[in-house]
Amino acid sequence: MPARKQPRNAADTPAAPTLALTVQHEESSPGCQVSRARLRRWIAAALQRDARITLRFVGTREGRALNLAYRHKDYATNVLTFNYDDADTTTNVADIVICLPVVRQEAARQQKPFDHHLAHLVIHGTLHAQGMEHDDEVEAQAMEGLEAALLKRFRIGDPYLPNAARKRKG
Repeated sequence: MPARKQPRNAADTPAAPTLALTVQHEESSPGCQVSRARLRRWIAAALQRDARITLRFVGTREGRALNLAYRHKDYATNVLTFNYDDADTTTNVADIVICLPVVRQEAARQQKPFDHHLAHLVIHGTLHAQGMEHDDEVEAQAMEGLEAALLKRFRIGDPYLPNAARKRKG
């Protein structure tokens, strides 16, 4: 008779990071139309430690103003991440700002579903919130590889592949 597998001890498996999530919508911004539960799953998949994250959806005007104020670039960008970590806390605290009109335009131009592009940017912003960067080739490859692996969990193709290859692999 084969030996029975012993149940895993709770102490053997590390606890998943906890997430306190706030979702905000700028009044003039068009609605996101993706459920809070889905947004939460995307963020949770990318978490490496406990986090308090505010996910804010904005229109072009606020997106442009924030990009100008904090990055000195006078256009609305798809995602901005503001990380408020300090050395005295184990909880990651960050704001992720997503400009919905830009995301919709990019998704259409790249011929991908809006929610797939949004998932990518939410995960991308979450990784930035935890200190990941893509300032050089090594960092970029590591971050892009992790993003692609996380998106694959949600049956979303690699956003860094050309459109035809992305559809075959996704």
